[in-house]
Amino acid sequence: MASDIYVALSGQLATELRLSTVANNVANMRTAGFRAEVVSFDTVLSDYRRDQVAFANVGDAFIDRSLGPIEATGNPLDVAIAGDAWFGIETPSGLAYTRDGRFTIDNEGELRTLTGYRVADEGGAPIQLLPGGGPVSIGSDGTIAQDGRNLGVLGLFDLPAGAVLTRYGDTALVSDLPGEPVVDRAANGVRQGYHEGSNVDPIQSITELIEIQRAFDRAETAAKDRFSSLEQAVRILGAD
Repeated sequence: MASDIYVALSGQLATELRLSTVANNVANMRTAGFRAEVVSFDTVLSDYRRDQVAFANVGDAFIDRSLGPIEATGNPLDVAIAGDAWFGIETPSGLAYTRDGRFTIDNEGELRTLTGYRVADEGGAPIQLLPGGGPVSIGSDGTIAQDGRNLGVLGLFDLPAGAVLTRYGDTALVSDLPGEPVVDRAANGVRQGYHEGSNVDPIQSITELIEIQRAFDRAETAAKDRFSSLEQAVRILGAD
């Protein structure tokens, strides 16, 4: 089969990955704490040879760590990070990290995410509050107080720049390198009564979605045209 058909098909596979990635970003434009996923492509230059075929590369997907907008909610259990750190949460797969600071208190007084995971303190242990113990106060350094008593400190973690992040649900991430507890709470503090929105750029993402769909359609048309040409050539040669 002609190599140009395989090239067109490889282009479709590459654009399909980008299409699904951007579509998921668009679907989570309003998801608090969501981090967009980006597909990167590397261009490799080589000496041209007549027997050489250049296929499209599907690229590598990675999590965009850029910050999302901080929005006021007035809810005392909503907490936004003012800096570049992450909350730690306990999951069945171990400690995961999130920027989604919309918390709640369960019947036993444990601080949890809206999805039910326990929120970790700076040592990675769960945070125990007083059920029915009155309003919760959270300082800019993450200190949690209730009924005039300090009950713990919200864990903030710094993820290494080279860590590979894998999505865990909609807003949590698992890192292949462990996060380090944040010591400098002046540069990486928290704001009570706020939460962080998605870092997806709506206009850019929708524009990309349209462009990728058009690229996919062009690759599909090219493959169909080539198939049609081959079929016509076979019919002509068969007639001879």
